[in-house]
Amino acid sequence: MNEAGGDEGGGGSSSSNTGQQTEDKSSGGKVLGKLSAIAIGPGWTKVSCPCCVSEGIEPLVLVKLGEKVRPETKRWLIRLIGAPQKDGGAALLAHPGEDAGGDIIVVSAPRCTLLRATEELGLCKTYHNGDMEAFSYNDREHFKDSDKMEVFLTLAEREYIVKYELDGLWAQKDLRIPGLPENYTLQHRDNIWQKLGSAGVIVDTFPLHKHDKLKDLSEAWYCGNQLAQPLDSVNAYFGSTVAFYFSFLDFYTWSLLPPAILGLSITYFSGEVHKEMVESVSASQVTIVDDDAGPGHMIQAVFSMLWSTVVIELWKRRSSSLSYRWGNLHLAERFAEPRPGFHGDLGVNPVTGRVEPLFAEWQRDLRMALVSVPVVGMFLGLVVMGMVCFYWGEAQVKQLHQDWDSLLTQTLLYMPSVLHIVYTNMLANVYKKVAQSLTEYENHREESAFQKHLTAKVLVFTFFNYFAVLFHIAFFKQDVPLLRKRLASLLIVSQLVNQVTEVVIPFLVDRLVNAPHRTEGEDIPQEDKFRKQITLPVFPGLFGEYIELLVQFGYLSLFSCVYPLTAVLLLINNLTEIRSDAYKICKLFRKPFSPPAADMGVWQLVSLSCVSVSF
Repeated sequence: MNEAGGDEGGGGSSSSNTGQQTEDKSSGGKVLGKLSAIAIGPGWTKVSCPCCVSEGIEPLVLVKLGEKVRPETKRWLIRLIGAPQKDGGAALLAHPGEDAGGDIIVVSAPRCTLLRATEELGLCKTYHNGDMEAFSYNDREHFKDSDKMEVFLTLAEREYIVKYELDGLWAQKDLRIPGLPENYTLQHRDNIWQKLGSAGVIVDTFPLHKHDKLKDLSEAWYCGNQLAQPLDSVNAYFGSTVAFYFSFLDFYTWSLLPPAILGLSITYFSGEVHKEMVESVSASQVTIVDDDAGPGHMIQAVFSMLWSTVVIELWKRRSSSLSYRWGNLHLAERFAEPRPGFHGDLGVNPVTGRVEPLFAEWQRDLRMALVSVPVVGMFLGLVVMGMVCFYWGEAQVKQLHQDWDSLLTQTLLYMPSVLHIVYTNMLANVYKKVAQSLTEYENHREESAFQKHLTAKVLVFTFFNYFAVLFHIAFFKQDVPLLRKRLASLLIVSQLVNQVTEVVIPFLVDRLVNAPHRTEGEDIPQEDKFRKQITLPVFPGLFGEYIELLVQFGYLSLFSCVYPLTAVLLLINNLTEIRSDAYKICKLFRKPFSPPAADMGVWQLVSLSCVSVSF
């Protein structure tokens, strides 16, 4: 990683300083080089390596500065970004924008920085013999298209490398940031990018959309009538993290065809079409002559168990194939730097020998045992309390309806369900914030460990929250008609609510609120196009999407024997989910960074756990 040193932490080479000082003083502070320039203008920081000199510079990342950031602070930051790595800089290209005193910095990356980072990340690229090999900077001439960065690396990889280098800036010694009060001082081994964010100098850092490429991707993805997804194009534009999600969604959706056909056949040939629909959708009481409903449900149960195993095994093969094709099969296991929120007493790391914050493992385990586990248990208890109150309220309104038998009491029959849904949703929203705070309090060093513990907390609560009522009805009340009706209600109502909240509302907000303020056209300055992307909301990530898929997987694996139409409803939902999710990430949110990934990460392990539970 890079460490900043020198006067004012600049570490800037003379070449980068020269690039900053060549401003046209007669133009009121305007920089001569435009962001859309096809040649290296004086606005971009210079590169000292001859092989990195290019005819054009591709803007990759936008850095949004705070409103009160002074010009000298911005100049210092640009010098730091453009300084060579041996001087503690990021060895990137920086542009101050059309207005040198403005609040944005546009960042790109030269060829050598991209190639070195490719080796550090452990990416595999096409060797001269056509095989995929781990890239080596010293052997770069033998890799195909290593002199053409737009072909050699995908857009998502180039953008992530910029973030990787910016996040890897560390202070070599104590230094003061120009333009800030003296109390804002970088200490030795401080993460510069993190400190600048906490000081309000940097508000946001995000990759830039390329509208021509985004338009082509949209037409091939969700605008047409095609059934297949352009996964290679998704990987090139959004990165492997996003591509693996859509690949799994696509694979899982089409895997629902066999259980959907079986479920329709069982429902039809058992003569239960009318009975299933009345029991599941209506609130009326239906007399059940035979709860076992023949051998069909047993066949569905055995099939679901086998189907779950086969689907996961086939997905593992497909995941490995995609990982090899995208060059991520053998990512380097490098020593992870401390995550931004990690804190502790400064000391010498016994592994690297570097001075960095240290936090004892026993302290983390103590926090988890004495704080995290009891708090999570308390929320699980609140789920049980809500379930008990739901059954109590249901019994009360039924008794009230039997005594009065009026239109008002008939309406009140739905109140326990409505109140229970509101309660569980509010509890889930509160728990997400609590789980985030608990994981922060545990003070995990690596980002991967942080995500694993956060995922475990949310997954345990979500599984309990969604399935507690179903398990209680199945094993304690042993009321098959009620279980069937409850499952159908969850599948239908929850899917409708998800589609409205995730797609319809963001679409209406985008069209009615944001669209009237947009002005499109080729004559719009490039910087104005960049600034429009700042107004887009931040992409919320794929956490909620994976949770939704895993809940679906649980419904199908555990309860489809009770309600054979489960796979049919899930298939219909997911066919629209693919296009709606694609539309959201392309149009409604800011483009996210996507680190290289060899598979779905922790979600791959979670999927295997769900299969073991289904057995």
